[in-house]
Amino acid sequence: MQAIPSKMHQGRMRRLKALIVKESIQIVRDPSTILISVVLPLLLLFIYGFGVSLDLDHLRLGLVMEDTTPDATSFAQSLIDSTYFDVKVARDRRELNDDLTRGRIRGLVVIPSYFSAFWARRDTVAPIQVIADASEPNTANFVQYYVQGAFQNWLQQERISTGLQGASVVNLQPRFWYNEQLESRFFLLSGSLAIIMTLIGTLLTALVVSREWERGTMEALMSTTLGRGELVAGKVIPYFVLGMVSMVICVAVCVFGYGLPLRGSWWLLGIVSALFLFCALGFGLLVSTLCRSQLIASQISVTAGFLPAYILSGFLFEISSMPYWIQLLTYIIPAKYFVQCLQTLFLVGNVWSLILFNMIPMFLIGLIFFVLTALKTVKRLD
Repeated sequence: MQAIPSKMHQGRMRRLKALIVKESIQIVRDPSTILISVVLPLLLLFIYGFGVSLDLDHLRLGLVMEDTTPDATSFAQSLIDSTYFDVKVARDRRELNDDLTRGRIRGLVVIPSYFSAFWARRDTVAPIQVIADASEPNTANFVQYYVQGAFQNWLQQERISTGLQGASVVNLQPRFWYNEQLESRFFLLSGSLAIIMTLIGTLLTALVVSREWERGTMEALMSTTLGRGELVAGKVIPYFVLGMVSMVICVAVCVFGYGLPLRGSWWLLGIVSALFLFCALGFGLLVSTLCRSQLIASQISVTAGFLPAYILSGFLFEISSMPYWIQLLTYIIPAKYFVQCLQTLFLVGNVWSLILFNMIPMFLIGLIFFVLTALKTVKRLD
């Protein structure tokens, strides 16, 4: 009696092994798989590492010098010497109006002719005018805040150097935690890994079963003794290994190529990545099970998998600033939890309370995907 279950188990393992070998050979022979799993992630990392930045430096600025006294010239020189601005100087604002209209500069700083008169009174702050191009609201805010900060810093230095009353004796030394260099690419790179793994996991597996139907090989699989669980596992395991290899390559490029700090442990990063890949592969496999066309499967995987992960994961757009009903929608997006885990592991460290809190929803969402896939996998040809 015990020999029969043992033989059944051995038979299942042989069938599963054969299917895994078959899928692995298909991966090696398919150039598009290598393109999606290796070339595309490296391309995206290059774009996020060098091409995309949330840091605004060398801001193109126009400076109108209506006052040329030493005090006005001193403030103007502080703007010109700043690494945040690329300054174009003129004596009349009409010389720069066309540049502002055409977008060649993003704002104007006007030092009025009465600047030195106000400054000489010592009992009030000398006025300046800031005009920003609000067609890009974020850039306009940067112009306002950067110029205001530069002006306040200049006032402080002038008061200290001239010994004016009211000069501050407090020396502020700001300290930034977790990203001391204020490098936006560290934030982008750590979050981009979630987007890359979403694209790899959903797109690769979305083409698996649908490709079998298009090529006519699904009929051959249906005629075998493969069970539903064996079929699902045999399809997923090779792509899981491929996804983890791709994740290792991406992390190595980020850490050793771009200098992204990894303050958490490697093994915990591996566990979190495997858990998220479990979700992504489950979703992609569910799509491929429901669709018998590779074109439709790829479109659904990008639309329903990649785009929500890109927009609603907190990778680029702050979730707290979204409408409340959109915030509720983010709770069913696995990439949201993975982004928080990645940014915590890379920039902060092993914060167990936060990481475990995000691992549980990823596991539950992935489990739902695989259960639905198993239920929709029926061994018949109609």
